[in-house]
Amino acid sequence: MPRLLFEKTGSAVWMSHLDLMRLMQRAFKRAGLPLTHTHGFNPRPSVSIALPLSVGVESVCELLDFDLEGELPPLETIQTRLNAALVPGVAVRQVYTDGRKIRDLALLRCRLGLEYDGGIPAGAAEAIASLFARESLMVEKKSKNGIREQDIRPMIRELSVAEAGEKELRVEALITCQNPSLNPMQLHGAIVRYLPEFAPDFCTCRREELYDANETIFR
Repeated sequence: MPRLLFEKTGSAVWMSHLDLMRLMQRAFKRAGLPLTHTHGFNPRPSVSIALPLSVGVESVCELLDFDLEGELPPLETIQTRLNAALVPGVAVRQVYTDGRKIRDLALLRCRLGLEYDGGIPAGAAEAIASLFARESLMVEKKSKNGIREQDIRPMIRELSVAEAGEKELRVEALITCQNPSLNPMQLHGAIVRYLPEFAPDFCTCRREELYDANETIFR
């Protein structure tokens, strides 16, 4: 099945996952690329996104699998047509075939921007780095069954904290994204919970790359 590598940036980050799915389905239609549909009582267009993206989170490494009716056009043609039909902030970076099985997707590299209106508090970088170096780090996780406590420390493979200006700290991390999965914004949640004196006034989040369990780039 063909696959898209696409990005969702700028004002498009405020689009929900369901709205993004509808956008993609309409884009295929406008581009003259008819999707196949699933069989059964309620047929659906054959499109699926590997890891649903939270509202407000930016990404340059989203994956979408799709299936077209008839013969597959040249991959460059698919990319050009879709980009002409998409909205600002959503863009196809690559179209390819023979993508790896999604079950092999294991790790995500992400970046958080911690913004402080009054400047970075003294000792903030060191305190945040020490927080994520703990052996255990419990945070709340929301699910369909309610809120539960989850230890996110085993899901953090790497993490660094550095200044990105007078008013911003940058947290870069390599985390698990499947079995188990960690939402990057839970890192922000841990800071707010355990280090309220260093909680930022605003936090940005960006997905930067996907990997398999061996830290090989996943496509």
